[in-house]
Amino acid sequence: MTGAVSPDRRRFLTAGAAVLGAAASAQLWLPTSARAAQTPLPDGVFSLGVASGDPLPDGVVLWTRLAPDPLNGGGMPDQAVPVEWQVAEDARFRKVVRRGTAQAQPAYGHSVHVDVRGLRPDRTYWYRFRTGGQISRVGRTRTAPGPYSSVGSLRVTLASCQNWQHGYFTPYADMLDQDPDVVLFVGDYIYESTPSATALRRHEGTGEPYSLVQYRNRYAQYRTDPDLAAMHANAPFVVTFDDHEVDNDFAGEIPQDPDKQSHDAFVARLTAAYQAYYEHMPVRATAIPNGPHIRMYRRLEFGRLARLNVLDTRQFRSDQATSQAGAQDPKLTMLGAEQKQWLLGGLRDSPARWNLIASQIMMAETDLQVGEGKLWYYDAWDGYQVERNQFLEEFKQVRNPVVLTGDRHLTMISDLKEDFADPDSAVVGAEFVGTSISSNGDQDQAAFHKEWDPRLPDNPHWKLLDAHRGYHLFDIRRDGIDAQVRIVDTVRQPSATPSTLARLRVESGRPGVHVV
Repeated sequence: MTGAVSPDRRRFLTAGAAVLGAAASAQLWLPTSARAAQTPLPDGVFSLGVASGDPLPDGVVLWTRLAPDPLNGGGMPDQAVPVEWQVAEDARFRKVVRRGTAQAQPAYGHSVHVDVRGLRPDRTYWYRFRTGGQISRVGRTRTAPGPYSSVGSLRVTLASCQNWQHGYFTPYADMLDQDPDVVLFVGDYIYESTPSATALRRHEGTGEPYSLVQYRNRYAQYRTDPDLAAMHANAPFVVTFDDHEVDNDFAGEIPQDPDKQSHDAFVARLTAAYQAYYEHMPVRATAIPNGPHIRMYRRLEFGRLARLNVLDTRQFRSDQATSQAGAQDPKLTMLGAEQKQWLLGGLRDSPARWNLIASQIMMAETDLQVGEGKLWYYDAWDGYQVERNQFLEEFKQVRNPVVLTGDRHLTMISDLKEDFADPDSAVVGAEFVGTSISSNGDQDQAAFHKEWDPRLPDNPHWKLLDAHRGYHLFDIRRDGIDAQVRIVDTVRQPSATPSTLARLRVESGRPGVHVV
């Protein structure tokens, strides 16, 4: 995609767009008679901001949700509300290129998902919404390059795991300054945990969410974080969920604690959680849930430069193993048969220089046992070893596979090996496990390294290990990927000082990753 906008210009566009959106004259949009005919709405219907996502060469999804009372069910009347939208080539909306009206339906929490088409590839656009005489802030988004484009570069950020109670989402302020083309969020957008009296920022409500209204309120609270809202308003997101959007460590229709949640009760919880997820994410209608099922695995193309395969490692997986022998059971699946074949096919026939895989959980081995023997996390790919090893074998025939992961609340960057049981086996790819936005808060770095550094000799494929909060920044070009581990000094204050902890590179045609 084209070169990054300078931070100064980006700040001008962001601030200017917000002012313009708030001050824009209503008659630019509707004649007086039409304005007068609209049903009066409570003030603050756009309290949850705007977002865009899943960019295509000719389109993008635009999102908002009408919620004047966001933490109490939304506060909207129980009726459909028409919401106008505009897309322009400039921040002042002098050249509007697409416009229309969407219906915000109460059945979907008065969320709006506009799948705009007919745009030009590899372009920046601005958008806004209007209803009941109120105008949203202005959002900025970008389309993907054309299908045959040899686009020079793509700037992607990798984020995950933002626990409201553990801290402010300060890494997003730095991410905004880096001006990515697209933000990849790989899970734990919300946490379902009970409000804690000792938390830095307390969760709303009185307990864990189970009902649709409770999940809506939890998402609404997270959406009010100003740094997250600003990032959503300035770049398209590509999202997928992990476990905390529903219930910690769930697998398919099996909860973490089946002795406390019956199957029927958990299916009802899944149904509510998936609907609330759809209502708050900038995703297409293909993701509208069908009861306790939602289609989230999908593929996005960025010209001939990159193919992004977005996985769902929760909904179709077997229940977690509880032993090493169980983890090596060939019947266990992480992806399910259909998604597995979809991914294999997409890797085999890819025309792209880089084949990116967004995986919620870590693919490389984590041997927790110091010295002889193995000790694995069974919730990660280590717990599904036969299927994981099939993919690693396949990677030998795939051009430049790179796995982008979350979940761990730490930075763990690794070579992917054909066989982790054989330290001399071939390197077949690279994996970047991104740290958390806020989960685990400000960790004691000395204590972390005291615990983890002794494990390094047993995991020679690890290239970098760290426990600061932050995100990863990738500049993807045909010859290589230049990666930065961006960290902040604190998430316990509303603002933080960012820095680059490390720089790494993946060379095209040379599997693996090295620290620069």
